[in-house]
Amino acid sequence: MNSLQPLLAFSETAKRGGFAAAARELGTGPSTLAKAVARLEASLGLRLFHRTTRQVTLTGDGERLFERCQRVLAELDEMQSEAAGARAEPRGTLRIDMPIVFGRKVVLPVLARLLERHPELSIDARLSDAYADLVKDRLDLAIRAGDLTDSTLVARRFASQQLVLVAAPSYLARHGVPRTLKDLATHRHIVFRLPGRGADRPQQFSTKGRAVTLRPEGLRFNDGEAMVEAARLGLGITQVPDYMAADALAGGRLVELLKPHRPAVMPIHAVMPANRLVPARVRVVLDALAELGAAERLPARPKRRREPTR
Repeated sequence: MNSLQPLLAFSETAKRGGFAAAARELGTGPSTLAKAVARLEASLGLRLFHRTTRQVTLTGDGERLFERCQRVLAELDEMQSEAAGARAEPRGTLRIDMPIVFGRKVVLPVLARLLERHPELSIDARLSDAYADLVKDRLDLAIRAGDLTDSTLVARRFASQQLVLVAAPSYLARHGVPRTLKDLATHRHIVFRLPGRGADRPQQFSTKGRAVTLRPEGLRFNDGEAMVEAARLGLGITQVPDYMAADALAGGRLVELLKPHRPAVMPIHAVMPANRLVPARVRVVLDALAELGAAERLPARPKRRREPTR
């Protein structure tokens, strides 16, 4: 295992952005890590970091080694766990990334039940609406909604969500009810600012089997629950996943608009890095999410209606 120490020192330094932070994580001294990385660079004949007085950043060679290093360390960790009999009982820390509201409302109850069932299992949960780099952040699993574009990930679909357009009765009493997609141009909107991109998420609709995308200007929020609350307060029309608005719709605090123009349902996947063994701690979560989808425990959605012919 001694030959792996320089790789571990390099990997943790790259992840933490400096020797001091990495040393605190590993319980050693910064100079010890710096010397280990220097030995690794000398043995490979490569420069892995750009160094300044405040931080270190990866070179191109360093980025390539870091990506491979994460896979090697993860597989080694799993091999050691299997040798210790970990396949029989999930244990260790599950590192999972998930959207904020879906994670809180849907995934967290699943994880809570698993922790009760498997006392040696621990959770390191990251709730964010930004896409995480599973390899760089050493994540076991991520929950993603919508179509997937990263072909390097292994994905398992376990649920779906429907986008719904909603507004408060108080707003509609003042501004009228939109009857067509064109009517939306005269209304105030509440839109979602995509994290890390500086752009608004477009509204999605369907008309006569054709997908339609609108990009209205409006009040901007980076949190789905805040958008629902803003709509409930009568600040405008918003489009959110159905599970976010389910309680307000059931209680009459929000009204769904333009139901015939609902877009196609969005798949929800659990994704993992490819070319890795699947640890027991990940496998039990995947099984529990699959059971969740099969039992249809997600908030009920009205059936999509076809647009009446004219």
